[in-house]
Formats: sequence, C-alpha cells, structure tokens
Amino acid sequence: MFSQERNFTDWKLTGFSSAPAFLFETIESTHKLMKSMASAGEIAPGTLFVADSQSNGHGRHERTWDSPAGKNLYFNILIPLEGIPANRFAQITQVAALTFAEVFNDLQDAAIPENANEKCAIPKNDATASNNGADSANNKCAISQNDAILTSNTNTPPKKITVKWPNDILYGKSKFCGILAEVVYAKWKSPNTSINSVHHESGMTNENAGIARENAPRPALNMGVGINVNSDPEDYAHLNRAVTTLKTIVGHTINREKLLQQLIGNLERAIGQFKAFGIRPWVAAWKRMDQFIGARGTIVVNNHCTDQNRETGEGSIKKSGTIIDMQDDGSLLFKCDDGTTETVISADLEI
Repeated sequence: MFSQERNFTDWKLTGFSSAPAFLFETIESTHKLMKSMASAGEIAPGTLFVADSQSNGHGRHERTWDSPAGKNLYFNILIPLEGIPANRFAQITQVAALTFAEVFNDLQDAAIPENANEKCAIPKNDATASNNGADSANNKCAISQNDAILTSNTNTPPKKITVKWPNDILYGKSKFCGILAEVVYAKWKSPNTSINSVHHESGMTNENAGIARENAPRPALNMGVGINVNSDPEDYAHLNRAVTTLKTIVGHTINREKLLQQLIGNLERAIGQFKAFGIRPWVAAWKRMDQFIGARGTIVVNNHCTDQNRETGEGSIKKSGTIIDMQDDGSLLFKCDDGTTETVISADLEI
C-alpha cells in the first residue's frame, strides 16, 4: 500500500461485478456527471468514476470539497439497490463509512512497523563500525520498535480513525473522508459491447465498458466519496475547519490506486453482507470504534448550511444535547438540553 504508484491514466480498476471504471484526469464533478449519465440510462449499475482532480467538487449542501490534482481520491460508484428495501437505502452510506474506516485503521496499524523500521535503519557508514557500535545500533533499533508498539501502555493512547454519525470519517475531530449519496432511477443498460461513443467529457477512458439492452426503470445509489490521501493539512488552511489527511495520519505516502482497489472490493462484499444481515453488524462495529457516545453535540435538521452561511444556515433547526447511542437501525438516540430524547434518522451532527 506504500509502494510508488503509477501514472493515473495507467490505473487498472473495475466497479462492482467487473463493471467499467472511467478515469478522468480533470473534471468538474464526478458526482454530477454520474447523476446525469445514470439518469439517462447511459451507464450500468456498478460503474465507477474516478477523477485525478475536480474543478467543482462538493459535499453535502453544496459545500466545497477541495480537489487538488495528483494527491487524493475523488470517485463515484453506482450501487445497485436490488434486494434492498427503500427504507434502508440511507443505511448504505453508513455501511460504506464503517467499511472504509476499518480499511483506514488497518492502514494505520500497518504503518507502525514501517515507521519503526525506518527509524531503525543503520546507515551504510555504520557497516564498518566496531562490534560494540553495531550492538549499540541494534539496541537502539529494538528500543524504537518497542516504543512504536507499546503506545497503548501510555496514559495517552494514540488517536484512532472513527466514524461520526452518520458517515463522516475522522481522525480525532479532523475530517479526511466525506460521502455524498442520492438515489437515481433510470432504464439501466447491461454491459456487453463498447460504449466509447456514449460520453467523452474531460478525456474519459474506460475498461470493460459496454452498451446494452434497456430494462425497466429501477433505482441505484449514486455515491460520491472524497478522501484526503496524500495532500497536506496546509492545503486546506483556507477552509477554517479541522482537516487532516491519510498521509499525515500514517506517516507515509499512499498508493492511491491500490487503496481504491481495496476500498471498492471491501465495499462490494459489505453491500452483499448488508443485504443478508442488515445494518446491525455495522452498528456493532461503530460502537467498537466510537468516541462520541456520551459526548456533547448539535443536531442540525433541514440543514442549509453552505460555505457562505455555515454558522446560521437559513431554515435549519439546531438542537444541542448529548449523544446517547446509535440504535440497531442506524438511527441516533440524542438527549436534547430541554430534557427530551429524540430518535434522529436524518440530520447532520456537529461535535
């Protein structure tokens, strides 16, 4: 995962069930293009769009998602919804966030021995050192490795990657991964021949693509994901909010192609499990990684907070209180300061 990555245009990717992957060196927004093409029935469920940069990336409520070139991951996956009741569509973003967070935590764990080995490397000049000098270097190496893996014994455990309800991925209280999703309905096309003629915006390239026969209209979830991978926190200083990156968290530059391959593969398996078992296994996973139960927070309902009116959000309703629990259906149990307890199904949570 920490190997040098190849040129973006050479990446080898597929969507769900070997559906096509489209690569864009630059684009306005993968989310907007996928919505347009999916609604027109021009792409099949499972299709993946990936951009190296976006000129108009956005998150929920049209908030800006900075998308510098060559550093991060910006992608959309068109998730088929067959076999999933409509009242569970929204839970898919929670499944995705928790699935991704587990990948990121594994990445963080894998980086610990890598960091220790780097600290322990003996310079070439030491190759001719005396035996005592070599022993000293080896002892330092052993101490460094122990320090790397014994942080759990200190009074201040290392921060972990977690999910803030409903689907923001944080390190501590700094966000580095956001998810945006909406349901689209269309007459989908099943891949079987080339679709090179369907769309060529922004230098689209594709593999395993296909045009095909139209079927009856059915839903799919257009899910957009932005991940700050190899950028630096300084790149986001102008946003005036806590932001971090995976590179900062793990201490290594990350191969984005390999990371995305793993994220898509794990997500496809997770969606299959979700169809079989529902949201409960992911609720349990959230509680294992949680750092928010019992914490203060603010629920924002009918949120219209944009980059311009983040503090007020005309028309929004804010309720402050305490986070009690995440319930078996993925909803949030929240005790308001006025003494009432609410089950929150759809809202933003500020901490």
